[in-house]
Amino acid sequence: MVAKSQLNLIGMRDFAACFSEYSVQVADNASCASYANTSCITPNSIPSTQNAVTCLYKSVLSNDKQIVIRVTWCKNNVTQGLSIHFGDDPSSSFKLNTTSRLFRKKRGSKSCEFSDCKVEIFWDLSSARYNSGPEPIDGFYVLITVDSELGLLLGDLAEEASLNKLKKGTKIAKYSLISRQEHFSGNTLYSTKAQFSDTGTAHDILIRCSGETEGLKHPVLSVCIDKKVVIRVKRLQWNFRGNQTIFLDGLLVDLMWDVHDWFFNPVSGYAVFMFRTRSGMDSRLWLEEKLMQKDQDKVEFSFLIYACR
Repeated sequence: MVAKSQLNLIGMRDFAACFSEYSVQVADNASCASYANTSCITPNSIPSTQNAVTCLYKSVLSNDKQIVIRVTWCKNNVTQGLSIHFGDDPSSSFKLNTTSRLFRKKRGSKSCEFSDCKVEIFWDLSSARYNSGPEPIDGFYVLITVDSELGLLLGDLAEEASLNKLKKGTKIAKYSLISRQEHFSGNTLYSTKAQFSDTGTAHDILIRCSGETEGLKHPVLSVCIDKKVVIRVKRLQWNFRGNQTIFLDGLLVDLMWDVHDWFFNPVSGYAVFMFRTRSGMDSRLWLEEKLMQKDQDKVEFSFLIYACR
């Protein structure tokens, strides 16, 4: 399942050209026009299970060297764990199984080499608390140093841990979250939260595909943000790809969906839903030169949901 998270963002640009754009304002005091009275979820509905979360961070060291760090939290019926990868080098990886009696180590440190850099990982998950998903919500920390420079810190206990684990005066790299991917399986109801900017708030996101069980002749896709329906796609089997632009926290956010495999590759197929922030100066959904520009000052954010049913 996690391997599917390698979907290239540039590849999704291939079908973006055929989308028709229209925008919806999402605000606390605003309703979504014709969708305002439409319920996005029926009573007693049980959302799908979230079984993996992958976050992609870009860390820029004091010498301007850039390192991409991929952090994956996963959970299934047998195991629950954490893996960390640096760049595209499969040998520079760290894996931790937090449920195995033989290999469980919820607190510790490890050193490795990556691109002529010395990397150290410090972690403590011994008091971590979880909801239903694989990613802890609090009571933990993960610290990563690159050549004795703090490259990434995660968790509510991270700042306190950095004071205890690192030397006074340790340099702190500039790091930012550039992509978050969540994997779900079970049915066609997906519930999660997402924050689209460092200063923005976390928004409730709910995606639902209604079908024959609700008495509908054709499947309908609904996407809700903070209990407001921003997308309602009828005859989904014909409109299996599309996009809509929304305004959220002062940002333009392109919301795209591709549920082709739900209908034409049902055995192993999965749907992809993407939320991607962009500048209001961009006149197109995808700008190749912007995607390939690694040293841009303004970091854009992509949030992807991979959905099996």
